[in-house]
Amino acid sequence: MHQSIKAPETVVSLLDILFYPDPLLRKIAAPVANVDGRVADLVDNMLDTMYHAPGIGLAATQINVHERIVVIDVSEESDSPITLINPEIKALDGEGEMQEGCLSIPGIFETIKRPSQVQVAAIDREGNPFELEADGLLAVCIQHELDHLDGKLFVDYLSPLKRNRIRKKMIKAAKERDEEEFDDDE
Repeated sequence: MHQSIKAPETVVSLLDILFYPDPLLRKIAAPVANVDGRVADLVDNMLDTMYHAPGIGLAATQINVHERIVVIDVSEESDSPITLINPEIKALDGEGEMQEGCLSIPGIFETIKRPSQVQVAAIDREGNPFELEADGLLAVCIQHELDHLDGKLFVDYLSPLKRNRIRKKMIKAAKERDEEEFDDDE
């Protein structure tokens, strides 16, 4: 998901974000076997990448790491990060519509219907299990990011016509990025 957020003052390491229609975005993420220093470092780098992008959520799948890890921060001040490792939706309730965007589909925003409340169980950055109940933007963001772990994108909720139009737009943008990089190398 995407919204305007200021980047933090210090940036540890920025990771490359995959762009739709990259087939790697469709790969289903595997559970994290052990929450250790490697996972904690990955979470920190994912948060830096998300804040810098700027965004409010990032799934490991989006950075070509196919493990069940999500970072989210929907706070106005970008100071309340949530880490969900091996998240599982326990309950969904209600229905709502919200405009969604995605760091893997920059510049595209569409209104998507989703449950308005979610209960999720996960493991935090330190390896502690916890449960979280959320509604509104946080509930939508959690569902959006967990979809990534299952190889699903918000454009999958759109009509085939809209999805194809977005796909063509993203392919054209990728070609333009590649041409700019080629021109910069000369």
